[in-house]
Amino acid sequence: MSLTLVDGYNLLHASGVFGATRGARGLESSRTALLDHVADLVGETAPRVLFVFDAAKAPDGLPGKIVHRGIRVWFAREYPDADSLIEEILEEERSPASITVVSNDRRLQLAARRRGAAAISSDAWLADLRRPRKVADPGADKPPEPGPGEVEHWKRHFGLDSE
Repeated sequence: MSLTLVDGYNLLHASGVFGATRGARGLESSRTALLDHVADLVGETAPRVLFVFDAAKAPDGLPGKIVHRGIRVWFAREYPDADSLIEEILEEERSPASITVVSNDRRLQLAARRRGAAAISSDAWLADLRRPRKVADPGADKPPEPGPGEVEHWKRHFGLDSE
């Protein structure tokens, strides 16, 4: 199963998605707004997305891991930054080729490529998610209905004329 590993605050700044709350709760509000936005875009594939946010200076009480609308969210509490945790995840992964790292950070892009993982910029990943998808039309492959004269022609052609 593939995993999309997202540098959370990097994507937040690239996205232009910010919460309505300012001040002490502003960052939490913006994280939630971003996670809601991405959850809407990824739909059922949310469990294959893991956000990592910086949290070295986070207030007490912030959990280490949560799930938000199916998206896994980890806070890098015991690390100097989210990049360090993302690099550790890459190093410990048995099949790094199944991972795509989303970040504009060159350090993370290089770490991903060194391990054989894919790397995409936050801007490109969001642009791809936001691009309208064509919904398959179940009748698209169906030939057009024949006109009245055509039906009689084909009946005669195949010997189906019952009269």
